[in-house]
Amino acid sequence: MNETQSGEAQSSENLDRTPVEDADVCVVGAGPAGALLSYSLAKRGHDVVILEAGPRFDMEHRVDRMKLQIHPDRGVNEVWDMGGERDAYSMSGEQDWPLNKRRVKGVGGTSLHWGSVTPRLREKDFEMESRFGVGKDWPISYEDLQPYYARAEQEVGIAGPDNAPHQPPREEGYPMDPLPNSASDDLFAEAAEALDIDVQSMPMAINTGKYDRNQCQGYGTCEHVCPSGAKYTAEVHVEKAEAEGATVLTQTPVQRFEHGPDGEEVTGAVYKTPDGNTHTQEADVFVAAAGAFETPRLLLLSESDQYPDGLANSSGTVGRYFMQHEGALVIGIVPNQETYQGAYGPVVSSGIQQFYEGTAERGGANIMLLNTSDPSLAERAIDSSGFGDDLLETVNLYGNSIGTLNSVEMLPREDNRITLDRSKTDNHGNPVPDVQVEAGEFSEKGTEKAIQVGKDLIEEMGGNVAFVQGTTTDSDEFIEDIKGGYHPMGGTRMGTDPDDSVVDPNLQTHDLDNLYISGGGVFVTGGAANPTLTIMALSLKAADNIHGSLAG
Repeated sequence: MNETQSGEAQSSENLDRTPVEDADVCVVGAGPAGALLSYSLAKRGHDVVILEAGPRFDMEHRVDRMKLQIHPDRGVNEVWDMGGERDAYSMSGEQDWPLNKRRVKGVGGTSLHWGSVTPRLREKDFEMESRFGVGKDWPISYEDLQPYYARAEQEVGIAGPDNAPHQPPREEGYPMDPLPNSASDDLFAEAAEALDIDVQSMPMAINTGKYDRNQCQGYGTCEHVCPSGAKYTAEVHVEKAEAEGATVLTQTPVQRFEHGPDGEEVTGAVYKTPDGNTHTQEADVFVAAAGAFETPRLLLLSESDQYPDGLANSSGTVGRYFMQHEGALVIGIVPNQETYQGAYGPVVSSGIQQFYEGTAERGGANIMLLNTSDPSLAERAIDSSGFGDDLLETVNLYGNSIGTLNSVEMLPREDNRITLDRSKTDNHGNPVPDVQVEAGEFSEKGTEKAIQVGKDLIEEMGGNVAFVQGTTTDSDEFIEDIKGGYHPMGGTRMGTDPDDSVVDPNLQTHDLDNLYISGGGVFVTGGAANPTLTIMALSLKAADNIHGSLAG
């Protein structure tokens, strides 16, 4: 931890972290799910307390964090202080997912380092079993979620195309116009036209001037740091919730939920504070919004005599049917074409949705066109083994690279799961989460398709494919294995049958009347869309139901 980060942590040591009296709602987690839900309830007069495991990061230090991101010898996990005993985990599958490069603990959660791409799921994503005979249908439809998508887009501030091809039905336009095309967008569009492929603007949670946060200043480091604050992070709605009377207790990792003698309701959330003390927050309603990795773990840690397999787990499905997007990558070099964006910033501004639908045998692909696929000049020089002309040739490639990043659909599988590793503990002595995820052939075939599209586009524009990363079924071609962990979903899935699901369509757990789960864990299938907008929409839906139950 550098001096700037230490100062941030020290400034919060003396905060009051005692339980809030007479709370209506206790929300565990201050990421996108918890933030929008808390604000939606607080503005309607409910007393809300948010328990957040990590700190509140100071906006004044964002440039320093950006320097960590672009430093060639610093890891991505260092940008937001992830790692060590607090964030320990295990992997029991064949593939290794670097979780601490994909998540953040702190106010804002993983939205602090997301790329801010905000597509909706498609109609077919809710009906995979009915349409294709694979996966499982959601207990809600796209139409059920459509008004909540619109509300989330307005709340967050999305810049996007109103009439682009290959997108689901919309009831109203985006609140902001799409981001302008970049130089690489134009190169991709020209090559795509020759291949009969549609390139379209992507919906992005980046302010173009209409919302009350700074306008994009083109740093080009959206993932993992936006120094200007133009990129939406959940801090926005945490602060709005606080303005409506909500209380946020930072660095208060919840250890377990406690329940009453009849086992029908949660009575408290037990949490630790930096001084080593243990407290219990009471409330009428509890919401687990700690993310798809930590929420199943919290429920499993909340085992009791009445619930020996963990809380809300009478179905035995807590932690099961876990999914993610692998994030396959294709990078190419286009000689004599300047692809570097200079002062233009967003990591993504356009994409290809034409191959989203997939088939019964192949997962669909959400193909994002990268604006910044170059390492820095310093990193190119450091990584080069050459001198003189050889070094100059390496450095001269700067500004000529181009690439695609692909989110590919994965089917829910019972043996893809999160469990507890009781042989390994965190800084509070709790078993760490153990993650076992294998992509499966459905995802691998979708990855093959996405990689081929990226390669075709680069070759069409006269470039050479330099690097391919992704887990596929094609053993004849060298492809570096992807280091996954992007977009965790499942593990506490939604359904109407308590025997095979954890929450109902309102995100209320089947087993406990006053416990809700909000986040990507409730997804039944994952689609190929970045999940955050859907998480937000579901959170607003859950907030409406909680409000109704409290008001009644």
